[in-house]
Amino acid sequence: MPSRAERQTMLPGERRAALSLAAIFSTRMLGLFMVMPVFAVYAGHLEGQTPLLIGLAIGAYGLTQAIFQIPFGLLSDRIGRKPVILAGLLLFALGSVVAANSSSIYGVIVGRLLQGSGAIAAAVMALAADLSREEHRTKTMAIIGMSIGLSFALAMVLGPLITGWFGLSGLFWTIALLALVGIGILYLFVPNPSISRVHRDSEPVPAQFKQVLTDTQLLRLDFGILVLHMILTASFVVLPLLLRDSLQLEPSRHGWVYLSVLFASVLAMIPFVIQAESHRKMKPIFLAAISMIMVSEFMLAEWHGGWVSVIAALCVFYVGFNILEATLPSLISKVAPTASKGTAMGFYSSSQFFGAFLGGVLGGWLHTHFGVTGVFLFCSLAALAWLILASSMKSPRYLTTKLVGVGEVSESQAQHLARKFTEVPGVAEVVVIAEEGVAYLKVDRHALDEDALAAVAPATV
Repeated sequence: MPSRAERQTMLPGERRAALSLAAIFSTRMLGLFMVMPVFAVYAGHLEGQTPLLIGLAIGAYGLTQAIFQIPFGLLSDRIGRKPVILAGLLLFALGSVVAANSSSIYGVIVGRLLQGSGAIAAAVMALAADLSREEHRTKTMAIIGMSIGLSFALAMVLGPLITGWFGLSGLFWTIALLALVGIGILYLFVPNPSISRVHRDSEPVPAQFKQVLTDTQLLRLDFGILVLHMILTASFVVLPLLLRDSLQLEPSRHGWVYLSVLFASVLAMIPFVIQAESHRKMKPIFLAAISMIMVSEFMLAEWHGGWVSVIAALCVFYVGFNILEATLPSLISKVAPTASKGTAMGFYSSSQFFGAFLGGVLGGWLHTHFGVTGVFLFCSLAALAWLILASSMKSPRYLTTKLVGVGEVSESQAQHLARKFTEVPGVAEVVVIAEEGVAYLKVDRHALDEDALAAVAPATV
């Protein structure tokens, strides 16, 4: 039997799976994000373009992503993970080629819709769960999650650079190439799972939909991520224009502004996240971050004519944005019912992408009728509405999800194990799923007795 230290170390196959799946996920997200900081300033040559249609093109991917993400995840349970991921990457590549060859705004919108329809997030997470042991599932998901943040930062720099060198068509051809790179990684580096099954911590389960969709605390968080990405996308409908027209900055150099601001904001947000998690001040830090978004958007609305005010507003915005991107998934994990984390995260992610779609459409419409100031004011008011709603949120219990493999057990044995786990100091909630051979626990890590937990399931803890 392996020692506890050996069980706490990821196996080479687990590390390979985590890193290769993170690479696939990040190449796709990089392709989606690179359009955001450049499209508004390079779309002027497209036939039929208007501010509304430009906004729609920026956010269109979010609509199909939101629609297909959960169905693709469920499909991967039936036909396998890799075929679904392959199909999604091919759709993403096809959409990129359509957009690259389009001379009209309508063709780009169709391409963006196709890009979003290749919704592979749930299938990637399910495959990651297939390829990792329960005790390392959280690490694997964290590696994939960090790749998304890295992709966003790279996209802010590479998008303007590539578009400056090769034009908008060249950007979409580059994105198509990234999709093919993802396919290569999938078949050259990602191991094949020995068995695929439903993982309640990482993918949606239809039987849990009603429970999750009627949970008012989870719905508050879903609304929050929708508003956050609506604000982000709406802001990028006009922010590149502001940098070009008000601050006289060449579009190819916009990326260095975003990179500088992002780097400074990441350093500034770290103490806030530490306070939120380690010192159990999640709700006040969460509300403060929403307030930062609200204030920064108001600053951009009122004082967007000078470098100092714009850079200051962007720094405040990205500190708040990074705090919220780090704390919202943690809140979902804390609030979601035991063994329903995957379902809760599925609807959370769909809300995020639908927010991007709304942000593009509303940002384009507001720009048409009320100009740059109108877009930023709307974003500030949206953040205010979110702040008011979030203020009534219950303070979260500081619990984390822990998975324990229990092997093949009968229903009666599962019930007995659940009672035994409940007796362990620091264990707050337990669900043992006999057919999966997994116990889903919510624990207080500060109070958890690891030795007592090991005594309940000594082969796996």
